[in-house]
Amino acid sequence: MSREILLLVDALAHEKSVAKEVIFTALELALASASKKRFTEEADVRVAIDRDSGEYQSFRRWQVLADEAVENPAAQIALSDERAQGLAEGEFIEEPLESIEFGRIGAQAAKQVILQKVREAEREQILEDFLARKEHLVTGVIKRMEKGSAIIEVGRLESLLPREHMIAKENLRVGDRVRAYLSRIERGGRGPQLILSRIAPEFLIKLFELEVPEIEEGLLEIRAAARDPGLRSKIAVKSNDQRLDPVGTCVGMRGSRVQAVTGELAGERVDIVLWSMEPAQFVINAMAPAEVSSIVVDEDAHSMDVVVAEDQLAQAIGRSGQNVRLASELTGWTLNILTEEEAAQKHEEEYTTTRQLFMEKLDVDEEVADILVEEGFSTLEEIAYVPLAEMSEIDAFDEDTINELRKRARAALLTEAIAKEEKVEEASEDLLTMEGMDDATAHQLAAKGVSSMEDLADLAVDDLVDLTGMDTERAKQLIMTARAPWFA
Repeated sequence: MSREILLLVDALAHEKSVAKEVIFTALELALASASKKRFTEEADVRVAIDRDSGEYQSFRRWQVLADEAVENPAAQIALSDERAQGLAEGEFIEEPLESIEFGRIGAQAAKQVILQKVREAEREQILEDFLARKEHLVTGVIKRMEKGSAIIEVGRLESLLPREHMIAKENLRVGDRVRAYLSRIERGGRGPQLILSRIAPEFLIKLFELEVPEIEEGLLEIRAAARDPGLRSKIAVKSNDQRLDPVGTCVGMRGSRVQAVTGELAGERVDIVLWSMEPAQFVINAMAPAEVSSIVVDEDAHSMDVVVAEDQLAQAIGRSGQNVRLASELTGWTLNILTEEEAAQKHEEEYTTTRQLFMEKLDVDEEVADILVEEGFSTLEEIAYVPLAEMSEIDAFDEDTINELRKRARAALLTEAIAKEEKVEEASEDLLTMEGMDDATAHQLAAKGVSSMEDLADLAVDDLVDLTGMDTERAKQLIMTARAPWFA
């Protein structure tokens, strides 16, 4: 009988091109399934086949679980049971069971288990072969539609193009041949399934790689892409060969290359922009076709004020904010569009605010404050800690003046820090001892003017979240606790 098992494993492994281990595992499950039919209760049976001799043994087993977790005594045993002594939770107790004859197994049941496992192994092997080819751009035929999603046959693999990953104005039908981007793989009860997308920015990139040989050759690179699927998109390209014009190369002769991509994307208009390692220049390029007058960069907030002429404003923003939104996604910067008049007004307001700050905190006159602002200083920290050599380049100040300004800036910062510390210590006893409160949160609130339970009770949940950054659930709980005295 053991020889029959080995011969069966060899034959199936060869016929189905799957590993012998898969067949052995399937046989063990089939034998175990047949053995379980001896018992009226839901028993757990394990069968172990010797891979060399084909001999097999059967065991009935019970899993050791916490007392309260035992639901099926036929296959589970409590940790407190004396039979479980010395075993940890999750381990098994086993006792030998008389093995059933291989020839007397319910043949149909065994065959079903074996074929199912073989099919799963085949699908996994097909998937492995597919992934080894690193094909992210796939082509297939729609077999059927399910709830608006398309089931597509890609080679011998079944894939899913969810409705939310289709281009909105497309009308795909059964029998249509479609291209899509492989976004992920899901493993479910029916085996591995490819999940496709036609709206991912990566799909756009892969289409250009298909149409522009220079990309595959490494002469060009697509550094970023942003899409409003079916309507408009932007890609940023970079040339690794100075002789090549990256934009022109992607556009192609008489627009042939970009038109081929647009045709695949249901008429989606594609802006091809030149990538730059300088963020401001990259943003200027990304804002095309709008012309940018100037840019103000805020490194800390990772944002830029993009200034355009009045007649360029509509084009810069785009329909429903499309142009600026795509440019922002492409560059990774938050972009604020301003007209030249708005930019001048904002600059004037910031100038006045900063000048007033310096006059008050450094105790200087308007002239000195103006010089500092005009030289690019905007905070006390910059004056206090900027390298001395940098400040020495200001012609209007001598060394003594520079040292005095630095000293005053540091003193002002120290005063602010002390004031903040004193404010933190003002947290009232009822706030500090309130249920659910900790010292760090109480001090953080006190520093922002919320120094008592009464102050906290007056806040809305969103306000507390904004002040502290805590999660909504905790904020809700703290506010309810603070309001408890109202209902006592």
